[in-house]
Order: sequence, then structure tokens, then C-alpha cells
Amino acid sequence: MDEQKKAPKNTESNTEKVLGHLILIVFVSAAVLLAISGLIKYMDAQTKTQKVAATEKVGKPEIKQMFLTPNKYSRPGKALNSVKGIVIHYTANPGSTAEENRNYFENLRKKKTTYASSHFVVGIDGEIVQCVPLDEIAYASNDRNKDTISIECCHPNKDGKFTKKTYDSLIQLVSWLCGKYNLKKDAIIRHYDVTGKMCPKYYVEHGDAWKKFKNDVFVYISKKA
Repeated sequence: MDEQKKAPKNTESNTEKVLGHLILIVFVSAAVLLAISGLIKYMDAQTKTQKVAATEKVGKPEIKQMFLTPNKYSRPGKALNSVKGIVIHYTANPGSTAEENRNYFENLRKKKTTYASSHFVVGIDGEIVQCVPLDEIAYASNDRNKDTISIECCHPNKDGKFTKKTYDSLIQLVSWLCGKYNLKKDAIIRHYDVTGKMCPKYYVEHGDAWKKFKNDVFVYISKKA
């Protein structure tokens, strides 16, 4: 009979086997982590894209441009390099029109009595007048002039409550600006939130109405998505 063949010696040591298994585990774990990380980044990018797409679909409302004459009292011509918020004001001049408030800012260059202006004024009938270009600061929001867009709103009565037409136009304007500058809900603030001034009066005295306004902005944006 032939001699029984002997099994070949295993030249790989136990240490080498363990090391090989560890290396395999490390590579597999790294691959899994990379896949998870990639999936998270993809989902985050998709969410951001959807949000941007929603706000970008909000069309620009009808705006009448009546830019102020450059002057140091109401249109200093200083660059607005970044926009981090939108500040809502009320005119505190019941019954006045958007153009009348714009003209008040214009006349400051002659009267030289104070420094004041706003990027936009929304009228009682919903008309929107733009006083200052969006790449320049306006004198409206004190320490936040440097990084915000300001909107003055007309109102018929002393309580400062906006008419439905004013409210609706303001919703459209703020929604468009949120899309243009990729702003979130907490970027919409009142003059009151900057200085403590009772402005816009009705929406300081009625916090629930202010919360509803901000919610209405993003409901409007979502409907345009």
C-alpha cells in the first residue's frame, strides 16, 4: 500500500490569521461608515435643495422703485454686504400712504433733522414702494442696519394693525426676500426685537398675531413649492 500522504504544514501563524481578520474588519467598518456618511450628506443636501427650491419659486411681487436721492440723512450709499434678517416696522403715521412716507425720507436731505429711511414701504392698499437698493443700507433698524432689509408698513388707525391688503403684500414681499437670501423664520424680526421700541405697535402688543404672521410667510412659501 502507498504510504498515507501527510497534510501540508500550515505556514500561516495564528497571529497572522488574527491580524488578517482584524484588517478585514477595519476595512469593512470603514466602508460602512463611509456609506452611512455619504447617505447622511446626500439626504441633507436633498433637504437643503428642496428648501431652496421652495423659496426660489416665490415670485417677486410688484414693486414700484422710487429710489431716494443719495444723501447722508436717508440714503448714505453704504454697502449692505450680507443680509441676515428682515426687520418689520410700522410708520406710526395713521392714514399716510407709501409714497408719502417715501417722500418724508426724501425730504430729510433738505431738512437735515434726523437720519431715517427704509428699503421698502408697504401701503394701506398693498402697494409696495422701494426707497433704497438692496445692496445699500437703510437707516431704520439701528445696530441691525448693517445686515438687514427694513420694511415700513402703513396702517389706517392708531392701533397700528395692518389692513388685509398690506398684510398680504407684506407676506409676498417677505417670502420673496426669504427666498432671495435663504432666510429662516427666526430671521424675520420686529424693530422691537432690536431696540425694545414699540414697533410695529400692534404686533408687539399682540404676540400671537406676530407669530401667526411669521407662520403665514412660510405657509405661503410652502404653497409655492
